[in-house]
Amino acid sequence: MTTRSSGILLHITSLPGPEGIGTLGGNAFRFVDFLERSRQKVWQILPVGPVGYGNSPYQCYSAFAGHHLMIDLVELVNDGLLLDNDLKKIPRFDTKQVEFDKVAAWKMPLLQKAYQNFGILKVFGLKDDYGRFLDENGWWLSDFTLFFAAKGKFKGDVWNNWEKGLKFRDNETLEQYREELAEEAGFWEFVQFCFFRQWFKLKEYANSKGVKIIGDIPLYVALESVDVWANPDIFLLDEDLKPTHVGGVPPDYYSETGQLWGTPVFNWQGLKKREFDWWMARIHFNLDMFDLLRIDHFRGLESFWSVKVGEKNAVNGEWAPAYGNELLTKLKGQISDLPIIAEDLGVITPEVERLRDDFNLPGMKVLQFAFTSDEKNEYLPHNYTSNYVVYTGTHDNDTSLAWFKSRNKTERRMIGRYLSTKKNKIVKQLIEAAWASVAGMAIFPLQDLFELGSEARMNIPGVATGNWGWRFRWKQVKGKHIRFLKDLTKQYNR
Repeated sequence: MTTRSSGILLHITSLPGPEGIGTLGGNAFRFVDFLERSRQKVWQILPVGPVGYGNSPYQCYSAFAGHHLMIDLVELVNDGLLLDNDLKKIPRFDTKQVEFDKVAAWKMPLLQKAYQNFGILKVFGLKDDYGRFLDENGWWLSDFTLFFAAKGKFKGDVWNNWEKGLKFRDNETLEQYREELAEEAGFWEFVQFCFFRQWFKLKEYANSKGVKIIGDIPLYVALESVDVWANPDIFLLDEDLKPTHVGGVPPDYYSETGQLWGTPVFNWQGLKKREFDWWMARIHFNLDMFDLLRIDHFRGLESFWSVKVGEKNAVNGEWAPAYGNELLTKLKGQISDLPIIAEDLGVITPEVERLRDDFNLPGMKVLQFAFTSDEKNEYLPHNYTSNYVVYTGTHDNDTSLAWFKSRNKTERRMIGRYLSTKKNKIVKQLIEAAWASVAGMAIFPLQDLFELGSEARMNIPGVATGNWGWRFRWKQVKGKHIRFLKDLTKQYNR
């Protein structure tokens, strides 16, 4: 990282707005304006794929598709696909938390209506754009749309319980279902067109304001995903296409029993046989969408925690080798300067550090991990080098205020002494410590700007439900916040 920069972590769904969930419409553009006014150059988001049970963006139905609930309906009115009247009776949604099921129940019929209108109306310019979208994305879109159409037919059942021919992807059966479910698949095709049309408008606007967007991809994909169904040979599955091993992490800072994600792990030999084509396509696709890309659980590219199916937690797993070096070497042959951030938190070995450093990838530092009795703690700012991104906390941490309040007296005293501040200014001083550090990039979750408590926490690792819902409101943004960020960013040359 040669240029110092800073920014804010905020997921799209956390944006305000009348649709019950943050969208790619006006409020996203307004947030870009806020970043520009605050002199911020970076907006980091979480994965944007369609989510399943628990609404986790790290458990998506597809590594390529966008989340249909993020589509802005006002934009569809502007496109002539819906009428103003269609949006007159918006339910009263919670403005502080996303009510995912309630949003879906209201929004999906309107997306269906927009699709029907698209088929009937000759909307100027859209048909040409649609044709180009299909030409450019058909390689992943045809499997995705059939997958979602089939999920509807089989009432949401997991794909490896589907009819045998479809489950095992017999060519004749696939063609039969493509014909039978053409209308349903067409709807999902249209939905993806709308998502990506809105996404690239937003990205173009952000870039025009000097704001880069950092995307995020989980290392693994969910079992219940089109990727596993369409590519069973690159995952460790048995003859019935059920996982033999699942991913997770051993016991660590976040959990005494580790985290058992339930995601199938990669068959790295299968990936190598295919010349890593799925991974290569995934990285290239995401680098078209984002300016930089964070790979979550980067250490899993060196070796991964593999747990046999049936274990109740992640304690009884074992490390298994991955082929990340070969994958990144192939990628670097196509992109000389990889715009990738390595999420290198957790159990990190010299081998993982070597993999990160061999490809000159910036790692991560989290200030909430810094304050132990060890002055050599790698998360303390005086121990950083420039090729890092420093965070006050991430989506997996509590807010900085709640974190500080949960420390004991000795720890709070140590934190206050290190930051040269009193406890009522601790969050601002944490942000300043990040901005002042030599780390090339500094980021904080928006919750920390408002000095919010645990009620604004985004995720508690290991807890399956009740996460990912937090939203901010524009009335929380004050002039003092903009001034604070402008002054701090200028002072520390970010």
